[in-house]
Amino acid sequence: MEAKPHVSGTTSKIIPLALPKGTEKLCELCQRAANLQCTKCRVTFYCDAEHQQADWVGIHERICQLLVPIRASSVLSLQRAGHIEMQLKKAELIEICRLVAQSKLSEGKHQEALPAAQFCLRCCLDVHGPSTVQMVPAYLLLAEANMGLGNLALVAELLSQAEWAVLKNPECGHAVHHRLHRSLGRLHTATGNLETALLNFANDIYFASEEYGLDSTVTCGGYFLMADVFAKQGKMPIARSLYSEVAHTWHCHLTKLLKTHVQNVQNPDMLLEPSYDKAQQVEVDEMLRTMLEFEQNDSRKDSAQIALVAHCLAILWFLEGDSLKALGFGNKALQASQLIPNHDLTEPIQGLLQLVQSLQTEPHPGSV
Repeated sequence: MEAKPHVSGTTSKIIPLALPKGTEKLCELCQRAANLQCTKCRVTFYCDAEHQQADWVGIHERICQLLVPIRASSVLSLQRAGHIEMQLKKAELIEICRLVAQSKLSEGKHQEALPAAQFCLRCCLDVHGPSTVQMVPAYLLLAEANMGLGNLALVAELLSQAEWAVLKNPECGHAVHHRLHRSLGRLHTATGNLETALLNFANDIYFASEEYGLDSTVTCGGYFLMADVFAKQGKMPIARSLYSEVAHTWHCHLTKLLKTHVQNVQNPDMLLEPSYDKAQQVEVDEMLRTMLEFEQNDSRKDSAQIALVAHCLAILWFLEGDSLKALGFGNKALQASQLIPNHDLTEPIQGLLQLVQSLQTEPHPGSV
């Protein structure tokens, strides 16, 4: 049964198209023949109301009016506006779509991220042309969205296009290589090609360390993914060692963020540089919980590692303003640290718990 158009105040209306013979419009999402039109911009078309609603939620609400000067322009108006100006408008659209898609992906909303990622890729192709290095981030973004939806064949095709663009542009930087290898590693992990996945994660770590440093939180993401593969292979000592590396890196980073947060609370007039990224919060929480569960389920139960990871989670949720989660993980960290005589984390953990309890009724804006 055909879906009814959604015409609430949170979306644009759609109307049936009455097109002259020989004129064909394509659906924004699937590129099939369109028979519905957005009434706000009148330059965007859909095959059905379901795709219109998906596009509106995914990206169209943000860029509806920005599309008008680009898509409604005749050849004459393009000449008047100038090619450079039009390219700048498209570059603005690319950046908006990239940010929206990345934000939705960080929240695990892979289906909602698809429209923004698809439009980003089409716009990049229009501005930069095929097989250019500028296409690679767009391919990776769309691949990540489809990875989350389990469309692995499409992911393989997109990453193949990205690899080809990188091969044709040897001047592309370390950051591009790092992201490509991380995506390839994830694909091979999902398809069970674990040795190939490890090779790609090793390359990911190399390029990330060249770009961001060996001790960066970006680089340690590669260690985490590599540890996951070793765990799947049953090589637990290697996985444990890599997880420990990740935990120490994040503990150092989060401790610095906590210190900055406390200074900011004590000195509200100081202009402190925010050194966090909200998009990381979901990913970091998932990584730390995975490592904590790994350690708790292990027969050896390394109390020092449990204390370290739980302390990370306590700081993370304190900075996010969730006192209950911060207390829960903080108490877990304290219990583990107290099993080790004179453990160096016991005092910092107690200090954090006191801080959470003293400020429990006050909001704590911030993120990681």
